Amino acid sequence: MSEGTCIIVGASHAAAQLAPSLRQGGWKGNITIIGNDYFLPYHRPPLSKEYLSGKKSFDDILIRPPAVYRKARIRFLLGVRAEVIDRESKRLVLDDAEAIPYDKLVLTVGSEIRRLNVPGAELPGVFYLREISDVEQIKGFMGSGKNAVIVGGGYIGLETAAVLVKLGMNVTVLEALPRVLARVTTAEISAFYARIHREEGVNIVTDALVKEISGSKSVERVSCEDGRSYPADFIIAGIGIVPATRLAEDAGLEVRNGIVVDEYSRTSDHDILAAGDCTSHHNRIYGRRVRLESVQNAVDQAMNAAATLCGNPKPYGALPWFWSDQYDLKLQIAGLSEGFDRVVVRGTMKTGRKFSAFYLKNGHVIAVDAINSPQDFMLGKRMITGGSATDAAMLADENVPLKQLL
Repeated sequence: MSEGTCIIVGASHAAAQLAPSLRQGGWKGNITIIGNDYFLPYHRPPLSKEYLSGKKSFDDILIRPPAVYRKARIRFLLGVRAEVIDRESKRLVLDDAEAIPYDKLVLTVGSEIRRLNVPGAELPGVFYLREISDVEQIKGFMGSGKNAVIVGGGYIGLETAAVLVKLGMNVTVLEALPRVLARVTTAEISAFYARIHREEGVNIVTDALVKEISGSKSVERVSCEDGRSYPADFIIAGIGIVPATRLAEDAGLEVRNGIVVDEYSRTSDHDILAAGDCTSHHNRIYGRRVRLESVQNAVDQAMNAAATLCGNPKPYGALPWFWSDQYDLKLQIAGLSEGFDRVVVRGTMKTGRKFSAFYLKNGHVIAVDAINSPQDFMLGKRMITGGSATDAAMLADENVPLKQLL
């Protein structure tokens, strides 16, 4: 089948891995990547950090240089949107009405941002941080002494706050829930990050549900349900993302919290595969179906899909891992902590900026959050995949080398 035409929809991180992996795996036919943006695939994590701060240029965040795609004979159609998958005739219809035939189709369409649904949300100066164009617009509003309001205290919101306050801006983070990072971590980790941001000068406000955004010609103020209001020269909303599933749903593919794929990255139509943020897949380590928003999953699942397409299918079973950079903090997360029954902290999180939190279930490590502790992160991954029971008291004792617990 490696002689046919493979169309990849979405010029994403997964696409940037998938297309070269297809060539390396022996795919001899045509490979085309279709993207609604006008740029080659680029790293998105730096958008809220080094690219926003100006430390990196666009060329610095390209996933691969153009020469790699040319050498691999990978064609790009950029600035167009895929509108319809005609499964019966195996054609992909674009927004300019062009219909492209395919033998195999891969959806690497990622996610879409959640938008604010309050009065004033369409005013100039209200931004989201998902694409290069978002950052370029935000930079026009930035400046020392400006009032920046971040709506949403997740990783994107906190990373953005860390950059803006270091650039001399007055930064307020409005989180609707009782604590920052509430959807992704424990109360202890939330308290740690709230402490760090306050020490750095960020105004962290929780239980802050935005009611209205106001201003004459552009944003001037954000008002909350509790009556408090905050001056704003601009707003960045980071209130989550949802999987981009419309194309798959309209085509009749199975969708449940993402495009459902099997262990070989195949959808309910085996001529159509999917990889990355948009997929719901079974994780063998945790024994349940998950949808992951991470570079690691996009890359690993793309390689899995390429192997399937090249006739060398291998079950997908990678351990999820993530990271976040804020100030001088490098947070590395291994595994999924959902369902834990105990947290063991190695180090202290009430002072300083270095510790690790191990999440246990029935005596087994299922996840680890390592702050400025790369060795704990690496050894924690081995503990998770090893599956052996762990002595919690020894795990908490910094005098006991972690290697001894493997």
